[in-house]
Amino acid sequence: MKTHRQRLQRAHFAFMRALIQGLDARASWDRYLRLEGESADMRNVRRTIGWMRDAFAAAARRERRPGTARLILLDPERFSGSPKLPTLEDFAREQGLEDFSHAEQIEAYEAAHPGAGSSDGAGQGAASSRRARVVQRQLEALRWLEDLTAEDPRADDPVSAWLNPLLAGRLERSGLSTLRELVEHVNQSGSRWWVRVPGIGAHKAARVVEWLQATEQALGLRVGRHALRKRSQLAFDELQAVVQPALELRPLEKLMLPPSLDGSSGAFRCAPSIESKSSSNNDVEAVLEWLHSRGAPSGWEFSSMPAVLTATQRSYRKEAERLLLWATLERGKPLSSLTADDVSAYADFIVSPPAAWCGPRHHQRWSPMWRPFEGALSPSAQRQALVILRGLFSHLVHRGYLTCSPFVSHALPVIAPLTVQPDHADPIQWDLLDRQLGLQSDDEAARRLRRALRWIRATGLRIGEVVALRCEHLVPPSLEEAADADTAWLLEVKDAEGVTKRLPIAAAHVRELEEELARHGLEPRVDAQSNRGVAVLARFDAGGAQTRSWSASGLHKAMKRFLLEAAQGLDELQASRVRRLNTHDLRRVARRATPGSASA
Repeated sequence: MKTHRQRLQRAHFAFMRALIQGLDARASWDRYLRLEGESADMRNVRRTIGWMRDAFAAAARRERRPGTARLILLDPERFSGSPKLPTLEDFAREQGLEDFSHAEQIEAYEAAHPGAGSSDGAGQGAASSRRARVVQRQLEALRWLEDLTAEDPRADDPVSAWLNPLLAGRLERSGLSTLRELVEHVNQSGSRWWVRVPGIGAHKAARVVEWLQATEQALGLRVGRHALRKRSQLAFDELQAVVQPALELRPLEKLMLPPSLDGSSGAFRCAPSIESKSSSNNDVEAVLEWLHSRGAPSGWEFSSMPAVLTATQRSYRKEAERLLLWATLERGKPLSSLTADDVSAYADFIVSPPAAWCGPRHHQRWSPMWRPFEGALSPSAQRQALVILRGLFSHLVHRGYLTCSPFVSHALPVIAPLTVQPDHADPIQWDLLDRQLGLQSDDEAARRLRRALRWIRATGLRIGEVVALRCEHLVPPSLEEAADADTAWLLEVKDAEGVTKRLPIAAAHVRELEEELARHGLEPRVDAQSNRGVAVLARFDAGGAQTRSWSASGLHKAMKRFLLEAAQGLDELQASRVRRLNTHDLRRVARRATPGSASA
């Protein structure tokens, strides 16, 4: 009984025979390869023809028949001779020569198509004969290939054994020498896997992926669904399914720990008691409980991983995650069994983590290429990591989860004091930047950047805090004060402890925001009910009043681009100072210029 692969292979040979014999490609596809209910998209047909020719040619090369391989890749239409000439009657009609004599029509025809006489007819006949010979030899080559015992590709075969030589060469130069490495790269990188392979574009990449899909059963390797569509078209659940939980280098939420490593019976676990404040049953739950406590107001109750993490929580998660991975994978013990010697070993580990633990920052947590480190940590980053982890273990002891902390006896590394530099954000430089902001184009993105820098400078808020501001966080002046158009508004923000504070914000900044709201069809009053939920740094969709929040990373990148542009044309000393400016400098200006805020 024929397998599905054998039946498909037979269909491929029949389809190629039909094409070689000059039958219509669409009709041949419908007859041999079209699935029930599928439409014959000619782009798909052409791609399929391409990879089928490549596969047949690769099979010939494996049999050491390079001539046959070249023959399979030939297009017989190359030997059809010159394009078909119009008939004398059609020519006369096109040229308006119907009323001319037959001899005159022939004379004009020969002038328009030199050599179209009997000798050309012989040339056409010779070209047809050459085409017929090529077709005959290609059919014989197909029969020879079909009679071969079909050899299935194997995962560790070189790509040059199965793919077009030009494609294979480009893949090999990019470090993708085997089919296994190719499939792994596609699954790790997604639909745009070809971007980092010079010389391969979207169309060639589609041919490669279609061939991999057609042979996935024989290869034992599967191209994931996430690699077949654009990242923007993938749902959250689809991305999360790319990497399965395991006891490997995985993010915290995908680290699968066995009972011997999950800390449920850790060496320094507290005995259960009614005095214990912790409800955690294992180390991962204890870490999640700690993360909740770093961003939740008083009276919080732990349930699961926070849906949205603050910048502080993400930083804390990173350090706890690194230590948990190191403890289980390198030391073979749970987090709750670490000793002072383990802490010293970990401090040495983060000085220069192994290459297998490191990867670029841009790989997201769902990606198989995610790694806990980017590389060796700087001395200040090492100290910060140990400070955060000391805080974690102190919290676990305080909550009654652990009996003691292994960090107590470990001295933090001493960082040489930095030479105090003059404040980068001097008033002269910010006057310059204000002028540069005024010279920016008046599009929505430029106005948003101006608004962001002015609000950061005015309030002293961090990037993450200013992008989180909403219209409802602004409190207008009282009725008596409102008579003065320049009376400051108040901005309500919560600090890390959940305490609400009110910061003054100039009325001019609020009016600028109201003008932006009105420009996009929204109510021109910040405190209007309809503006609740609208971000102070909202991104307005073109042609409508729909808004989206600006991300902290987006604001940071926009600011750095602006500073690089503003530094152009300055002398080297000034340009260097402007390029080094950051939000911390703006916030220092705000702290000097703004009186202390009042708690609500």
